[in-house]
Amino acid sequence: MEKLCYATLEKQGYDGYLLKEAPERVLQFGEGNFLRAFVDYFIDMLNEKTGFNSKVVLCQPIAAGLADMINEQEGLYTLFLRGFENGKKVNEKRVISCVSRCLNPYEDYEAVLACADNPELRYIACNTTEAGIAYDPSCQFTDVPAESYPGKLTQFLYRRFEKFGKEAGKGFVILSCELIDNNGKELEKCVLNYAQQWNLGEAFTNWIKTENIFCSTLVDRIVTGYPRNEAAAICEELGYQDNIIDTGEIFGFWVIEGPEHLKKELPFEQAGLPVLICNDHKPYKQRKVRILNGAHTSFVLGAYLAGQDIVRNCMDDEVICGFMNKTIYDEIIPTLTLPKEELMSFAASVTERFKNPFIDHALLSISLNSTSKWKARVLPSLKGYVDKTGTLPTCITASFAFYIAFYHGMNLTNDGLIAARPAGNEYTVKDDKPILQFFYDHKDDDAKTLAHAVCSNVDFWDEDLSKISGFEEAVTGYLKAIEEKGAYEVMKDCLN
Repeated sequence: MEKLCYATLEKQGYDGYLLKEAPERVLQFGEGNFLRAFVDYFIDMLNEKTGFNSKVVLCQPIAAGLADMINEQEGLYTLFLRGFENGKKVNEKRVISCVSRCLNPYEDYEAVLACADNPELRYIACNTTEAGIAYDPSCQFTDVPAESYPGKLTQFLYRRFEKFGKEAGKGFVILSCELIDNNGKELEKCVLNYAQQWNLGEAFTNWIKTENIFCSTLVDRIVTGYPRNEAAAICEELGYQDNIIDTGEIFGFWVIEGPEHLKKELPFEQAGLPVLICNDHKPYKQRKVRILNGAHTSFVLGAYLAGQDIVRNCMDDEVICGFMNKTIYDEIIPTLTLPKEELMSFAASVTERFKNPFIDHALLSISLNSTSKWKARVLPSLKGYVDKTGTLPTCITASFAFYIAFYHGMNLTNDGLIAARPAGNEYTVKDDKPILQFFYDHKDDDAKTLAHAVCSNVDFWDEDLSKISGFEEAVTGYLKAIEEKGAYEVMKDCLN
């Protein structure tokens, strides 16, 4: 079978959109599944719908990467966006043609730095994982390349400054996609630290601040990546060998915090794409964390105790799905600040995303580190609801009891805390060691003692939750009910 390249598509008479030649206007640090299914997809759509006319040159961030495979396919790859949309199963295929090439900085760093000499280069996108945006003072300006991503970026920006520092408008729009708070601003801080540590001069520091825009962004799409089990059959159907097929959910949403003029530069709105450029991305991040992530965290532990294993199957159970929806619509949405229509629309998309027939999202994998997840994703909604109504939210309070019941294990091992569902099958709770040790130490507590120990644990929550009026008593009641009749019946009671 011939490999995917432009000549192969021409032979096949491919009639989809392809952009063979265009200036490299985007440099992307990261060549993995997420960026190719998200940023590069949106740029490819911009090219088709608005004549954005831009190629993306990729830079693999670590020594082992996809550069060779990407270059063998001339930057082309097939993207499948799959899921459930407007009540229908969707499976969209697109050959992405916005990528020009992929560079390996560990083999030829000069080729990466040389991109800074290209006057048409305007945008830098990155997703180097949450750990990628970190200031490492051991990095030196003379390293080839610097170990940290912010170090590499500082070296790149200095090359640009040396070439075009006296010209206005030759800085970059930097789109940071890492999953940390204020990702763009944190990246800028690291770069400024290196500029100072490496004594690169006040003129360079001023140029960083005045000629470059570091955008914090929110990214939202589940990307499932290379479909290993289906790849051979997919390639047979496509009629060509594609070694870097990518897959993701149909839903996608990108919020870019930046100045108003970026809307003209990056005409996502004109293209009808779900990309929002605004002056504050935080309300949208709050919406995602509270509704999407908060829904996950508040129902999956109870659903697992009730015998379910996969998110999609939970959506087919009217009690569990009803519990989740009541949590979202009655208890989370009232605590948020965005317009109600936007919140309701996003909430409706969450249910469809959870129904995705192409993703087997295991409840146990979502349960990892549920203590910190409950604190970040659900606790703010609990407190917001109490502040607003003066009463406890039924489902959120019950979800805290499900969390405690799920963590009520009897055997501590190197792998985690071993617990068992009512049906008898064992599972492993995975979290930080001190958390697992705490629950193991309280394994013989009755419901009242255990509820008090967890609610009042300031190390977990940075506050004493037993101070919330009626919360500890309600959690104790739910814990007793879970013991007596099971999590499923407790969910059912919450709906009445």
